[in-house]
Amino acid sequence: MEGTSFLPLLRVAICGGTHGNEMSGVYMVKEMQRQKVERAGSFSVTTVLTNPRATDACKRYIDTDLNRCFTNTLLSTPITDSTPYELRRAHELNSQLGPKGSEEAVDLICDIHNTTANMGLCLIFYSLDWVPLHIYKYLQSKITSVPVRAVQLDIPMAEAFSLEAVGKHGFAMEIGPQPNGVVRADIFNIVKEARDLTIEWVQLFNSGSTFEGGEVEAFTFMKSIDYPRDPTTSEITAAIHPELQDNDFKLLRPGDPIFLSFSGETVKYEGEETYPFFVNECAYYEKKIAFHLAQKVTLTLPSINVK
Repeated sequence: MEGTSFLPLLRVAICGGTHGNEMSGVYMVKEMQRQKVERAGSFSVTTVLTNPRATDACKRYIDTDLNRCFTNTLLSTPITDSTPYELRRAHELNSQLGPKGSEEAVDLICDIHNTTANMGLCLIFYSLDWVPLHIYKYLQSKITSVPVRAVQLDIPMAEAFSLEAVGKHGFAMEIGPQPNGVVRADIFNIVKEARDLTIEWVQLFNSGSTFEGGEVEAFTFMKSIDYPRDPTTSEITAAIHPELQDNDFKLLRPGDPIFLSFSGETVKYEGEETYPFFVNECAYYEKKIAFHLAQKVTLTLPSINVK
């Protein structure tokens, strides 16, 4: 594949607390602010505690999920007295880090999240953006303590709903397992290593290094699976089966157990071979999601360098 070049990445934003009870990003941003980290070599670093009211309350959100507020439609919706807090905050963040889709937007956003699922370190991004994909490839080559994976959401940027879509380039960094409202040193150290390597990659890129192309493995979202539910009350009637629990990104075959009912019956998977992720994510109970399903794909990256 022919190589390609990009303008220097001169403004980078490190964000945390989009969900106020995901503590790795909260404490990473607070620590960077305490250390007054504002530059790294050739580029500026902006640190943002993205949902301060939810962080103060140690809740995922106050009125609505901030990480679903960054579609073009929502960002263009007029603010009124009845506008939910998180949508107001999304407009503020879009003004600070964007506007989304504009030349004024920051060059790279890294938004740090935690999951209660056993996903290791996972980068989530929209479309085939070679910059975050090369960062993913770099992190995968350097980090040995946990699996490093990538999930691609094949969604047009106008409909991209999360904070990282505001930057010219961006990705969410998802690390787990970690309970809500808790900070674990081992998980925090993985975040720190990934942050440092991301900054290192940007420094190398801006200094003129060429990053060679190659193949990387990624997962593309297919669909979501809900828990079995009582048809009358809609209450769940089963939990994730022990053979599926903690086995994110491991091949799921027809006939494999996926749920264990509270009366002791096993529910088996009936679809095509696929890969589950966000298995038993705490925050997804309200969304009626037990886990997502993905296809595994191989992506061919071009070589890239700075213009």
